[in-house]
Amino acid sequence: MADSVKPIIELKKVSKIYDNGTVGLKDIDLTINKGEFVVIVGLSGAGKSTLLRSINRLHDISEGEILIDGKSITKAKGKALRLIRRDIGMIFQSFNLVKRSSVLRNVLTGRVAYYPTWKTTFNLFTKEDKQKAYEALQQVGLADKVYARADELSGGQQQRVAIARVLAQDPKIILADEPTASLDPQTSLRVMEDLKMLNEKYGMTVVANLHSVELAKQFGQRVIGIRAGQVVYDGEMSNTSEAVFTNIYNGGNGSEAEDE
Repeated sequence: MADSVKPIIELKKVSKIYDNGTVGLKDIDLTINKGEFVVIVGLSGAGKSTLLRSINRLHDISEGEILIDGKSITKAKGKALRLIRRDIGMIFQSFNLVKRSSVLRNVLTGRVAYYPTWKTTFNLFTKEDKQKAYEALQQVGLADKVYARADELSGGQQQRVAIARVLAQDPKIILADEPTASLDPQTSLRVMEDLKMLNEKYGMTVVANLHSVELAKQFGQRVIGIRAGQVVYDGEMSNTSEAVFTNIYNGGNGSEAEDE
């Protein structure tokens, strides 16, 4: 099988039922190939975040199995789980930066998975890693902010620091959970351009939950529609009509589920 079409994420009959009985995901079969830029769309509460967080096991699933580059993250424990997670970068809506730390220090946390804990506790990063972090900041246009405190930056700059942190981590997969939800349209565009750069320049597979259908259309090669915890559409963006988006959002009973 050619490397370009090798599955990097596989979900097999995946379901997630919360303790209160709420169905988060229902019987999902999904294959995402290396190098794809996939966008996931659907109403708030449809299961988009649950799906993304299940892929890197921030949420444990109730049934089924998830494979990352051929290895089961569902069954992995200890060191095996840490090694799989090292290949998965995560970008959150809320940036998840240490606000009082410098931009450089925040980007260096992308390297933490490559060190024993005691070294990171004492900030014993190598010169090579500091250079890697600086170069990652250059890639997102923030080299001049290297010693600024994270909380001195705008929201868009903080999200780009989060992207630089992922680049420093050097993962195979990037999961972006509503990365532009709290940003204005122009800043959102810049953040999406940075994600596209990681996809095209570094070959990282990107899976992004997006509120904005416009951004999804502009950046996604493939679109997956989620409704009530199920995949209701999966296709190439170029073949996806406006009617498909209408159905993803208004299909079923048309009522919006509560926010997840």
